[in-house]
Amino acid sequence: MKTLTYLTLLFAFISVQSQELLSSKNTFTEQDTLRGSITPERAWWDLNYYHLKLEVKPDEKYISGSNLIRYKVLDEKQTLQIDLQPPLIIEKVTQDGKELKVASNGNAHFITLQKKQEKGQFNELTVTYSGHPKEAIRAPWDGGFSWKKDENNKHFVATSCQGLGASVWWPNKDHMYDEVDSMAISVTVPKGLMNVSNGRLRKIEKHKKTNTYHWFVSNPINNYGVNVNIGDYVHFGEVFDGEKGKLDMDYYVLRDNLEKAKIHFTDAPKMMKAFEHWFGPYPFYEDSFKLVEVPYLGMEHQSSVTYGNKYKKGYLGKDLSGSGWGLKFDFLIIHEAGHEWFANNITNKDIADMWIHEGFTSYSENLFLDYYYGSKASSEYVIGLRKNIVNDKPIIGPYNVNTGGSKDMYYKGSNMLHTLRQIVNNDSLWRTVLRGLNKDFYHTTVTTQDIEDYLCRHTKKDLTSFFDQYLRTTKIPKLQYTIEGNSLKYRYTNVIPGFTMPLRVFIKEKAFWIHPSENWNTKSFKMDVSTLKIDPNFYITTTNVID
Repeated sequence: MKTLTYLTLLFAFISVQSQELLSSKNTFTEQDTLRGSITPERAWWDLNYYHLKLEVKPDEKYISGSNLIRYKVLDEKQTLQIDLQPPLIIEKVTQDGKELKVASNGNAHFITLQKKQEKGQFNELTVTYSGHPKEAIRAPWDGGFSWKKDENNKHFVATSCQGLGASVWWPNKDHMYDEVDSMAISVTVPKGLMNVSNGRLRKIEKHKKTNTYHWFVSNPINNYGVNVNIGDYVHFGEVFDGEKGKLDMDYYVLRDNLEKAKIHFTDAPKMMKAFEHWFGPYPFYEDSFKLVEVPYLGMEHQSSVTYGNKYKKGYLGKDLSGSGWGLKFDFLIIHEAGHEWFANNITNKDIADMWIHEGFTSYSENLFLDYYYGSKASSEYVIGLRKNIVNDKPIIGPYNVNTGGSKDMYYKGSNMLHTLRQIVNNDSLWRTVLRGLNKDFYHTTVTTQDIEDYLCRHTKKDLTSFFDQYLRTTKIPKLQYTIEGNSLKYRYTNVIPGFTMPLRVFIKEKAFWIHPSENWNTKSFKMDVSTLKIDPNFYITTTNVID
């Protein structure tokens, strides 16, 4: 019986390992490349302006509208790629009043332009479309439209599309590398409902059975940051005295939740104060800051951060770290608003580098705690998150196929940055570096290499092997050590060739630095080393070995 059980478990293990091996060998399609790469039909034109006009019919789960696209000609080509995912259909594309030929290949639509495209010229075209958009089943992770109703049986509708792409609900140049410079969003909804989108509300057009809400975004915005939120909203707000002056902070919540929101959303100005301290001014003063209640968990839509954490502290009432500190704040408010700096201000060019969004923003939770509760609280929180790391694959994904890396980009990413803070060993410099990132990469798209080079340059440290280890492998450095009287013998294992990282240790509560590598090193002290403690703020594992 024991033999049979063992064999059963062995075969099950082999089966799981085989599946993991197969899944690790990613197979990508032409559609992945069309979606995830800077195709020739994208490269020759630069986005300047969108005007998205949309009518939403919640009873029918149907949308229709158009998107005016203004662009600058960088090279004189005549075929342009626009993305829109079925079941939505493009009805027509026009330029200068002339209907254009469209050749479709799955989600990618190639438009043949009649007008000669001259370098430096600004041109416009309009894409008219309609249909029943993909319904999000588990928003925001799968994406699409969430068609819900509130407790009063009124429609409660929202969009989310990170990863899947904004083309799941509106036609656009659906690649992260090119952000539109500004954008108008006009959404028509049934009377009795309100639409809240990005930027500032310019006007409301009232019709017999519908109202149209006109919003305007004056800053560059990434495609997945654009959103539509529809419900029986009520509004309240406040003005925050920020680093760039007066910042409007507006809150849109369901009518029945107004009073609890007024109490619960006090985390929002606290967030703003802490993050302006660490990261610099909020990047979108001109467009205001909004929290908007939605029927799913929440998302980092630029200047229109969506909220669905049920007015609880932590993550739906739970502390993801297990340290207790995670219940000191509303996770969704702090995390999603943190993306205003890392995702919306600094945006990855390729989704393979999404750790830039998620690693820094996960780390922002730690810095929020640091600001209000001190370094001990922040350290305990981020260290507590390590139990959620699985190290299944690297946190950088494959490039040019619209595929991210491991979900470890959150907790491993934040612990990597926390470790880097220890290596820098100068909190004033560390804060300067974080603020510098948001200043020097203000409203731009970046690569991992851009971020690595910046951090190396401004910390004045060679972090090449550090980033290669934590971003590009699943290996966590292991410190092997042994104590011999007043001497400490040590080395790193489970590391890439050439990996080095200084490490802080404590002996009788006094801090010392050691510099392990792959080779055994020995350091002598003027005291007994038996009280040695490895600083837990470094994301490594340790083992005491005997020669």
